[in-house]
Amino acid sequence: MAKFAIILLAALVGPAQALELKPWSGGATPRLELADLDGKTHRLADYRGRAVLVNFWATWCAPCREEAPSLERLYKSLAGDGFELLGISIDAEADAPAVEAFRSEYGLTFPIPRDPEKRVYGAYQASGVPETFLVDREGRVLERFVGPQNWDDPRYAREIRRALAAGGQAGAEGGNGGS
Repeated sequence: MAKFAIILLAALVGPAQALELKPWSGGATPRLELADLDGKTHRLADYRGRAVLVNFWATWCAPCREEAPSLERLYKSLAGDGFELLGISIDAEADAPAVEAFRSEYGLTFPIPRDPEKRVYGAYQASGVPETFLVDREGRVLERFVGPQNWDDPRYAREIRRALAAGGQAGAEGGNGGS
């Protein structure tokens, strides 16, 4: 009986080291063009030739607060290697001061475009926050990470390096709507 319980528990829990990702099945990469708190516009095409992590989050989201420090560490560790991170806030327009406070509280240095109408969030078929998409150098979504992640896990850096290796020096638009 005890052996059956252990097998059942192992089947329910699954492998302890599994990455929490889902392959992208949404077709062409959606268009991304958003302004940040300073009014600077960010387009996926601006990052042609780079691997981009597109992270949707909100200030009211406790799991977003949980993953913010490791997300910043990942950004700092890979920023000079052809990698970019766009932390897209889906907070309401009136919540700009809360977004700025969040950025300051966690010392975030990556760009934070804002999507208060959630049009880019919807185009990416995001289902919650945090939710993150890894886009390769050609502008193709490679992976979708649902929920908070421990970005300090070296497997994430390996996935990003794999995205950097994919597609050579092609532009981020890649003919698939990623501008």
